[in-house]
Amino acid sequence: MRLTSFNSPSRRWWALGVLSLAQLMVLLDATVINIALPRAQIALHFTAVNRQWVITAYALAFGSLLLLGGRVSDLWGRRRSLIVGLAGFALASAFGGAADSFATLVSARVVQGAFGALLAPASLAAMSVTFREPRERAQAFAIYGVIGGSGAAIGLLLGGALTQWASWRWCLYVNVVFAALAIVGALVFVDGGRREGGTRLDVTGTVLASGGLFFVVYGLSRADETSWLDVTTLGALALGVALLACFVVWQRHSRHPLVPLRVVAQRTRLGSLVAIGATSMGLFAVFLLLAYYLEETLGYSPLRTGVALMPLVVAVSLSASFASARLLARTGPRPLVPTGMILAAMGMVLFTRVTPYGDYFGHVLPGLVVTGLGLGLIFAPAAASATAAVTLRDTGAASAMVNTAQQIGGSFGTALLNTVAVTVSARVLANTRLARASAGSLPSANDAIVHGYSVAFWWAGAIFVVGSLFALALMESGPVNSGGAAEQSALT
Repeated sequence: MRLTSFNSPSRRWWALGVLSLAQLMVLLDATVINIALPRAQIALHFTAVNRQWVITAYALAFGSLLLLGGRVSDLWGRRRSLIVGLAGFALASAFGGAADSFATLVSARVVQGAFGALLAPASLAAMSVTFREPRERAQAFAIYGVIGGSGAAIGLLLGGALTQWASWRWCLYVNVVFAALAIVGALVFVDGGRREGGTRLDVTGTVLASGGLFFVVYGLSRADETSWLDVTTLGALALGVALLACFVVWQRHSRHPLVPLRVVAQRTRLGSLVAIGATSMGLFAVFLLLAYYLEETLGYSPLRTGVALMPLVVAVSLSASFASARLLARTGPRPLVPTGMILAAMGMVLFTRVTPYGDYFGHVLPGLVVTGLGLGLIFAPAAASATAAVTLRDTGAASAMVNTAQQIGGSFGTALLNTVAVTVSARVLANTRLARASAGSLPSANDAIVHGYSVAFWWAGAIFVVGSLFALALMESGPVNSGGAAEQSALT
C-alpha cells in the first residue's frame, strides 16, 4: 500500500478511530481493575495489604518506561510500535485474566504496563502526524480530549458492568477484544512513519530516566499507602528526583538523547505539559474520592457509581466538540486551557458541598457537569499543542512527555489528595471525640470522612487555579503551527 493512500480524508478518520480505541484501552485500564479487585481478592486468596500492588505494579511499569517507549516509537516507526504494544498488552491481559495466583496477576499487570508504555506514545504520535491541517487537527484532538477527560469514568462503568454481569476476569479479557480490533485497524489505516537514519538508543539516558520515574512513582504510591514522612517514601522520592536531575544533565551532552531538550524548550509546549500534569493531579484524585463517596457514604453499587459519573463524560464530549474543535484552530490553546482549568476549579468548589446525607442531584451532579465542561477545554488543546511543531523524528518523544505528565500528575495527585482526606478525617474524628466525651455521645464517622473529602476538593481546586496561572504565563497567543517542520520560539 502506497504511503499516499494514508493521506486521504476517509483513511485519516478511520485511523483516528483506531488510535482512539488504543488510547482508551490504556487509560481505562488504570481504573477498570479497581472495581474488580474485591472479587479478585476472594478468588485468588490474597490479602487487603497486597491488593494495592495490582494497581501499583501497572503504574510502576507504565510510568517508568514511558520515555523509553516514546523514543522506541521514533526508532521503530509508529505503526510497528503500535501493533507490538497492542499485541503485548492483549497477551498480558489474557494472562492476567486466566491468573490462578496473586503472583501471576501482578506479573501480568507489570507486562501490561510495559507494553502500555510503548502503546500510548505511539498512538498519540501517530495521531499527531496524521492530522496536520489546523481545523482537522482541532477536531481530532477534541476526540482525544474526550478520551483523556473521561477514560477513568468509563473504566469505572465498564469495570462495574463486567464484574456484576460476567466476572472480574473479563475486566482483563475485554482488552483482548479491543486490541484485536485495533491491530486490524492499524494494519489497514495507520501510516508506518518509520524514521530513516542511524540514530541509536541512549542507553545511559534510558537507565537514568526509567530509574528516576520508577522511584518517583513508587514513592508516590508509598505515600498514598503510608505517609509522606515514611522513610522509604522520602528515600524513593529523593532518589527518583536525583536520577531525573542527572538525566536532564546527561541529555544536554548525549549524541542520541532519549528526550531532546528542544522538545520541552518551546513555551506553549511546556505550558501544555504543565496543564496536563496539573489537571491529572486533580482529575485522578476526584474520581477516587467521588467513587469512595458514592459507594461508601451514599451506598451506591459499583455499577451505579460508574453510571453516576457518566454526566462528566457527556459534559467533556460537549465541551470538546463544540468549543475545542471549533475554537482551537482559530485562537490557539491560550484562551481555552486556562479557562478550562478555572471551570474545573469551580467544579471542585461545588464538590466541597457534599454531606453524609447529601443527594446525588444536589451535591454531585452540578460539580460533574462544570468539571466536565472545563476538562473538554483542557485536554484537547493541551495535547494538540504539546505535540505540534515537532519534527517527525521527535513525535514519539513529545507524545511520551504528554503521557508522562498524565501519569506523574495522576500519581502525585492521588497520593497527595488521598493523604489530605485521610489526615483531615482522622483529626476531625479525634477532636470530635474529645469534645463530645463529656456529653457521652459518639461522633459520626461519616461526618469526619466527608469533611476530609471536602478539604481534599478544596486542595484540588487550588491545584487547578495554580495550573491555570502557569498555563496563562507560559502559553503564547495565536494558533500553534502544527506542520512540524521547525521548532517554534524557545524559552530563553
